[in-house]
Amino acid sequence: MPERALAHYKVLDLTHYIAGPYATKLLADMGADVIKVERPAVGDPCRMLGPFVGDDPHPDKSLLFLYLNANKRGVTLDLKRSDGRAALKGLLQWADLVAMNYAPTDLPKLGLTCEEIAKVNPNAVVLSVTNFGLTGPYRDYKAWDLVEYALSGLMYIFGAHDQAPISHALHQAQFRAGTVAGSAALVALYGARAGASASANGGGKLVDVSIMEVLSASLRDTVSQYTYQGVVRRRSPRFGRGLGRAVAAADGYLIPTGMGAGADWEAFAEFLGAPELKSEKFATQEDRIRNAEELDAIITRAFMERSKMELFHDAHAWRFHFGVVLTPKEVSENEQLHHRGYFVEMAHPVAGKVTMPGASAIYSETPWQAASPAPLLGQHNLQVYRDVLDYAAGEIVALRSGGVI
Repeated sequence: MPERALAHYKVLDLTHYIAGPYATKLLADMGADVIKVERPAVGDPCRMLGPFVGDDPHPDKSLLFLYLNANKRGVTLDLKRSDGRAALKGLLQWADLVAMNYAPTDLPKLGLTCEEIAKVNPNAVVLSVTNFGLTGPYRDYKAWDLVEYALSGLMYIFGAHDQAPISHALHQAQFRAGTVAGSAALVALYGARAGASASANGGGKLVDVSIMEVLSASLRDTVSQYTYQGVVRRRSPRFGRGLGRAVAAADGYLIPTGMGAGADWEAFAEFLGAPELKSEKFATQEDRIRNAEELDAIITRAFMERSKMELFHDAHAWRFHFGVVLTPKEVSENEQLHHRGYFVEMAHPVAGKVTMPGASAIYSETPWQAASPAPLLGQHNLQVYRDVLDYAAGEIVALRSGGVI
């Protein structure tokens, strides 16, 4: 197996829940040596976020934790104890990147401000992922996905304009922030390796990621319209969207697109077997918007006569760009994803065999690899404290008996 792209990087992962662990997972998947630090006895709170393998709420059966922490080594350490701080100092000296998502007010208490880390390891890059960043009037506010969607402005443009705004389901803000944080950390690591100096105030190389700002970046077109034209884009109406909506087929939904001003409307009518679409009342985009409710009824009736996959494949043969709304089961069985080997199976000592998403990009020379499952709580304590920090066996026993690890 060729060496993976980030095999020479060492990452100290002091993150928990989702955004931070996803950022470090992206690095671990490409070969970085990631040591994840968890609290003794209880571990990362993500261990108790469902769904669980076999619906068993066990700390080693959280599917989310198993996915986010594969390819990492795992240790336990109490950062509030003096002997725990001593071990933390050794791990900080070892790391090229220190990733954390503690609240800004907790950093001085834990000795983890950028300035303090720089005193221990002036070459380390520090990655911080927080709700609103390390500065500003919202710095210390608490938040979760729905709050971030609302405050970023992204929620304002989701949903129908005559109903309340909506957001994406589950933890999409967290995953998007983790993606940006992982990419930003790589840029900082590259800069450090290329010889970029520490900041002038001696604070080290800090990557400060705000989840609110990550989501607000998705508003770039909407913000530009307001900034330069004073236009406030509203959410779409339930009618009047023509084909810019999910349309029901006999067994699910499709998203018909590619029907802009230059599209062949008569060909589309023939493709659907709906000659009434050739009427003058649907001749132009303006006509179709004006008669949107009637147009929706015709399209809905035509789509309901065929299956979604039949419509999907036939549409592309006619050069219409359709998307098909796949269920989770259909995604897991999808021929395109299986052809590219997207899903991988990992054997976990407690959870058993678990299928999870694999690489989001294929690298020809430095391949992605499912090297190891997510660690059990404290699984690599002996390996890390003995081999990385040179602790003697007696010291490790004392730390364990004292509840430090």
